[in-house]
Amino acid sequence: MLRLGPGMGWTGGMTRLGFHASHEQIAPGQLLQDVQAAERAGFQMAMCSDHFVPWSSAQGHSGHTWSWLGAALATTNLAFGCVTAPGQRYHPAVLAQAIATLGAMFPGRFWAALASGEAMNENITGDAWPRKEVREQRLDECVGIISRLLDGEEVSHDGLVTVNQARLWDLPEEKPLLIGPAVSAESAARIAAWADGLVTVNQSHETLRRVIDAYRGAGGRGRLALQLHLSWAPSLDEAERIAHDQWAGNAVGAPLTWDIATVEGFDVAASHVTLDDVRKAVRISEDPARHVAWIQEYAALGFDDIYLHFVGQDQQPYLDEFGSKVLPEFA
Repeated sequence: MLRLGPGMGWTGGMTRLGFHASHEQIAPGQLLQDVQAAERAGFQMAMCSDHFVPWSSAQGHSGHTWSWLGAALATTNLAFGCVTAPGQRYHPAVLAQAIATLGAMFPGRFWAALASGEAMNENITGDAWPRKEVREQRLDECVGIISRLLDGEEVSHDGLVTVNQARLWDLPEEKPLLIGPAVSAESAARIAAWADGLVTVNQSHETLRRVIDAYRGAGGRGRLALQLHLSWAPSLDEAERIAHDQWAGNAVGAPLTWDIATVEGFDVAASHVTLDDVRKAVRISEDPARHVAWIQEYAALGFDDIYLHFVGQDQQPYLDEFGSKVLPEFA
């Protein structure tokens, strides 16, 4: 297996391009084939999110991320990351065990981004969806618990979450990085206290500069990663159709993104989202050179790792096109 060295490959150098594996849009068996094809196309790494439900009925999938990650790591040489939410759907000790196991089985190839979650995924427990400040406090507690467990400590904790004499019996030789996800400058500054790196999503350049400056200004360490939503097709009309069909629900914006509790609720919200609204969240073009230019702009902002997320469900034509016309520009 490929070894990326200390820090799961998060060392200095040129901007690297990764593949975003969207569980909400693609069935897990097909997505496994897609990430294998992404490696053959030239992608250097991959990441995914951890959902119980999709963002819309049109997306229509949501396989179990942790089951899939074991298969993906075993059948590729890619480094992988996962954005996940401890504290409600996952007890932090159970999540720490999952992180440790992947880290032990695939040394130097796995990181986890710890987020506060969305109501749509977490409300399945039947527990109340907390206010934002409570979710942030709960996340801080969970991060501390997970980090201590990965350090080999026995952990007991009484707070917004409860842990009783937890200890991990199988630890990786190298502690997996715990990355901080943030979409606002306020969140970026808050996670800087504990994060081993930052991951965010494409927004306006002005907003991204504020996020980066807030993270670094608060002492944030590690690499900067961007998840870049894009739509490509042989024609602009088709690229626009794909983007609006698949990503309108994701363009409703905060705080609705965090607080809508059902797929049906996102479907209703998406019915009011225009193509112009989607363009604010998705880079849409039929021209691979235009996508190269956009990626270069984000790299110039300071992002070390950029994970490309083609928002369509049929990945192979996109992988063929970008593998021949986009990825070589960043080799």
